[in-house]
Amino acid sequence: MRIGILGAGGIAVSMADTVAQMSDVTIEAVASRSIEKAVQFSKKHSIVKAYGSYLELVQDPAIDLVYVATVHSSHYENVKLCLENGKNVLCEKAFMMNAEETRQVIELAKEKNLLLAEAIWTRYMPSRKMIRDLVTDGTIGKVTSLTANLGYVVGHNERMKRPELGGGALLDLAVYPINFALMAFGDDYDSFSADAVMADTGVDAMDSITLKWKDGRCAVLHANMQAALDRLGCIYGDQGYIIIQNINNCEKITVYNTQHQIIREIPVPKQITGYEYEVEACKRALEEGKTECDEMPLADSLKVMELLDAIRNSWEK
Repeated sequence: MRIGILGAGGIAVSMADTVAQMSDVTIEAVASRSIEKAVQFSKKHSIVKAYGSYLELVQDPAIDLVYVATVHSSHYENVKLCLENGKNVLCEKAFMMNAEETRQVIELAKEKNLLLAEAIWTRYMPSRKMIRDLVTDGTIGKVTSLTANLGYVVGHNERMKRPELGGGALLDLAVYPINFALMAFGDDYDSFSADAVMADTGVDAMDSITLKWKDGRCAVLHANMQAALDRLGCIYGDQGYIIIQNINNCEKITVYNTQHQIIREIPVPKQITGYEYEVEACKRALEEGKTECDEMPLADSLKVMELLDAIRNSWEK
């Protein structure tokens, strides 16, 4: 599979470094709005082609899949450009700015019979199934609740401060605790409540979110772009609890009993960077003639985006 990278920022670097260590997958080209930046990127990562416009990239017949690595606010127009030019797409999270944009690109992908996938890497990692199995197999008894948090000191970054660029903690950070909760408990939550602490620029600096399910389970989630949080995910049952070290890229899973004694430690498979799983999923889907990845169906991307919209709307009430 030959990949074209649309955008030449930091996350594009991570993808290029990952694919360089994979087999049967190559980076065919990179595009930036600055040809100088594209050339610099291509030389650094040994990529043959560098384009000074996104249109040139999506019109390259040698590219099988375009990885969209631009800011949130550009995802909609960038993904549309790819699809309209017959290109399969793997788009970084947050998938779009809102649910309406998400519906439109999903509809276009179906119309064009092209693969479209959201690159929220935790959905593709092996740890996802490992955690879900522990929740459902009775290891910690009847599961009642979970907590999850993610935070980095990134509030000073220009992109994070600006509403028009999709800044704030919700789209960048809270998507991970939310996805963690939905992966562990299912996306059929019944209700939510949410609050935010706003920054001077009008974006959310901190988010507090609670999801509730009809059977009584709940998830208490926190995201913060002004502090380095411990990134823990904790799942609680009547016979023990599970601690997941780093919900953003699971490093270790530890199971405790009700006396807080370790009863099981589960190693996580070694990885290149973690990005390889979403690339492999896209490759599998294309080989099987699918237009969605089983690991993150488009309906799930839409459900998450609808929840993000609802959370933002709740702040205004």
